[in-house]
Amino acid sequence: MPPNVEVSRRTAFCLLAAASVTVLPHAGHLPPWLVALCVLLLGWRGAQLLDRVKGLPRWLVLGVALAAALAIKIDFGHFFGKDPGVALLAVLLCLKLLEGGSPRDARVAVLLSFFLQLGLFFYDQTMGVAALALAGTLLAVTALFGLHQPRAPLPGLLRGAATLVLQGLPFMLVLFVFFPRIEGPLWGLPADAHSAVSGLSDTMEPGSISELSLSDAIAFRAAFAGEPPPNALRYWRGPVLTEFDGRTWRAVRTTSTAAPAYQPGGPVYAYSLTLEAHNRRWLLALDYPDAGLDDLLYADDFQLLAARPVRARARFDLRSRPHTPVGMEESAAVLAAVRRLPAQGNPRARALAARLAADGADAGTIVSRAFDHFASGNYTYTLTPTLLGAHSVDEFLFDTLEGFCEHYASAFVFLMRAAGLPARVVTGYQGGQVNPIDDTVVVRQSDAHAWAEVWIDGQGWRRVDPTAAAAPQRIERGLGESIRAGDPRPLLMRPEFSWLREFRHRWEAVSNHWNLWVLGYNEDRQRDLLARLGLETDWRTLTLATGAAAGLLMLALLGWAFHQRRSADPLDQAWQAFCRRAARHGLPRHAWEGPLDFATRLADRFPAHAGELRRIASDYARMRYRAADGPAAVRELSQRIRRIDFT
Repeated sequence: MPPNVEVSRRTAFCLLAAASVTVLPHAGHLPPWLVALCVLLLGWRGAQLLDRVKGLPRWLVLGVALAAALAIKIDFGHFFGKDPGVALLAVLLCLKLLEGGSPRDARVAVLLSFFLQLGLFFYDQTMGVAALALAGTLLAVTALFGLHQPRAPLPGLLRGAATLVLQGLPFMLVLFVFFPRIEGPLWGLPADAHSAVSGLSDTMEPGSISELSLSDAIAFRAAFAGEPPPNALRYWRGPVLTEFDGRTWRAVRTTSTAAPAYQPGGPVYAYSLTLEAHNRRWLLALDYPDAGLDDLLYADDFQLLAARPVRARARFDLRSRPHTPVGMEESAAVLAAVRRLPAQGNPRARALAARLAADGADAGTIVSRAFDHFASGNYTYTLTPTLLGAHSVDEFLFDTLEGFCEHYASAFVFLMRAAGLPARVVTGYQGGQVNPIDDTVVVRQSDAHAWAEVWIDGQGWRRVDPTAAAAPQRIERGLGESIRAGDPRPLLMRPEFSWLREFRHRWEAVSNHWNLWVLGYNEDRQRDLLARLGLETDWRTLTLATGAAAGLLMLALLGWAFHQRRSADPLDQAWQAFCRRAARHGLPRHAWEGPLDFATRLADRFPAHAGELRRIASDYARMRYRAADGPAAVRELSQRIRRIDFT
């Protein structure tokens, strides 16, 4: 198509649809002002195609581009990186649609669409994102077809684009299987490569976990080899917090070894844990990890750790023994650290601790008395507690009487330390819901939890969950059954959306398979697959395998294309049948001979049929080179060819 020819309106609408499907899924990652600008520009282009408004002058388009670039620089602070790069491409794509209607502008818009479709995977790689990217690609390829076939009907353009995309899928599969797996994202700079991950922190203060519990996002999944443990045993261990400054609990540096510092015992639960990226080393294993887990480390506070931060979804085959006694022997330094409190603050809580330890009560009695205090104290379990001041423990225990798990765990550990017992806060997740479709235990951010551990001489570390005293249904049935009416909660935790939860179960079961077999295709799985094929995973072997597979696919597609060309054109089949019949009577068609010249030579040889021979050749030439007759006309021509008599 010449560069000065305007693209058709149908092609322009295809471009607008491709740009919309490409840009709008980025809305959650772009600044609100930029989303509004893109919607305005796309809407203006749509109104322009409907002849409702005029096009914008070039100087105005250029001015908007410069202003948007400056605003992006101010908003993000830099141009280099994933987020500002995607934002800039989104604006440029929307402006390119307004810049003009030439084929060159359209091709640039298609290329920008392809880049932004790739950018969708910078943030997420779910099936929904893949479907959106595929839809955007299909529309962009349809627009390309429209540039070269401006008069073709839209269904034909869509079929052609879909065929081309389907032909590319085998090549995509070859690259997926053989391309070397590289850990970590390919697109991120050090400042933003892992900026989107979320989850638990190594600090805790009032409100930190309750905010996290409003999220329905999945933290991890666990697929057990048999029946999963009961809900009361599903404590998934995360950061252990030891230091307290009067308001905030913090983790301290720990040491780790290749073997646990305890002797595992009791029933064992084997499971595969699929952990979402959180950019930390902790694996959130079920208490307490069994010995002999390869390539993993055991911290001295009983966490299970990876060698590197988990920066991509990862799967681990684990075993845990919840009834294992742990910490039977602890060093004097550790016990001193978990008794330490600030010198001042929370005087009423200290007085309560003194009463709990009165009469020379032993450690077990002190723990029981404190637990009974929470059980009988009319405490309320809520996601929206009253904000606390400087004496946060006192205010929770004696004034507000309402809080979330971090309030209960923090106050309980404070009481234990004030009573002279070693104690610490453990954060992680508790519970999880069994998906009835695939029987995996799904643990969400809303299952985030904090509990206490008390060290008792002769018993080691003993888990005590004060939340279970005030809200036992939290441990047995989960968050949704325990918080008070009227509290904010995740959407699908609300009773009126029970029907939607069933749909979510099915979707998440399918997503789990996608995660395992597509996103979970890592270096180890690639090595195992290639080993079964008798191949090594060095770059030479992978390059040869990729080239050989791509070459075979190309030959197969070429063969299919030639076969389709021969078999899918009934007009050409009819003409070839005509030529074969003439050849059997001693007059083959020469390679350089056109249909009209061939008919003239046949008419000289068979004068009795000269008129019909010339009409057949003329009708064929008209249908082939000038008019697009329908199937009925082609069938009629084929019947006339079969009836012709060359004798």
